[in-house]
Amino acid sequence: MGKSMLGGDRLSRAAAQGDWREVKRLLSEEKVNVTAVNAYGQTALQVMMMGCTFVAEELLKNGANPNVQDKNGFSPAHDVARSGFLDTMMVLTKYESDVNLEDASGCLPIHLAAQEGHLNLVQFLAPRSNIWHKNSSGQTPLDLARASGRTEVVEWLEEHFQVIETQSPH
Repeated sequence: MGKSMLGGDRLSRAAAQGDWREVKRLLSEEKVNVTAVNAYGQTALQVMMMGCTFVAEELLKNGANPNVQDKNGFSPAHDVARSGFLDTMMVLTKYESDVNLEDASGCLPIHLAAQEGHLNLVQFLAPRSNIWHKNSSGQTPLDLARASGRTEVVEWLEEHFQVIETQSPH
């Protein structure tokens, strides 16, 4: 295994464990490339412990690509939206994560947050996202929230959709 692969594995392992100090050490002292991939072809940002904002910040300030996508089209923002970590999403958007990237099924991060019932994330993402966007099954974030029985999200989005409808010149 090459030196770069070993570095990618070590950096990914530290990120997945939420070990900020080790991530920082690997990047600053050992000069591991922040975009190095592990044995599975994923970067440390893609496998980081989602609720660990210090790790996310360290990786991003060292040049990690916030818009890297895996084979299913999932970006870190998709993973964070599904998992429900608002603080980590705020860090991602601070470093220009594109919250309108589609995954392989056409879902934006807001679709996943709505489907999982993460109201705080839906509220954060709504002004930054195309909430009218339909995935490859023709569903909007509101449709997914309804189908998943996420009442709070449905109610909030319905209010939000009404505000948008009255403001948009049709």
